[in-house]
Amino acid sequence: MPRPCKARRICAMPGCRRFGPSEPDAGRACVRMTLDEYEAVRLIDLEGLTQEDCAVRMDVARTTAQAVYNSARVKLARCLVEGCELHIEGGNCVLCDGNAPCCGHCHRGCCRDQNEN
Repeated sequence: MPRPCKARRICAMPGCRRFGPSEPDAGRACVRMTLDEYEAVRLIDLEGLTQEDCAVRMDVARTTAQAVYNSARVKLARCLVEGCELHIEGGNCVLCDGNAPCCGHCHRGCCRDQNEN
């Protein structure tokens, strides 16, 4: 029996979940990016973390963080090159509860409030 897939921790939901070209095209393909892929891009590209640090924050192995990040990059490239619409949704993840290694760094109000006191 295969090992169950471990949920990836994310610090916040994206502010916007749909991106795409300004000219709508009903025949254009849509690319689905999962919430954990979004989180990997946010941590590595926006926050400048290493894959190792990203893995710690997402509570996964470094190889898993690398695979998630690489998948997200392919999807972003497809959207940019082919003009596809991007939808960010789903995936096997849990939202940070404020008691994780990411706390103090994440975008959830509960985490910032705990560290300010």
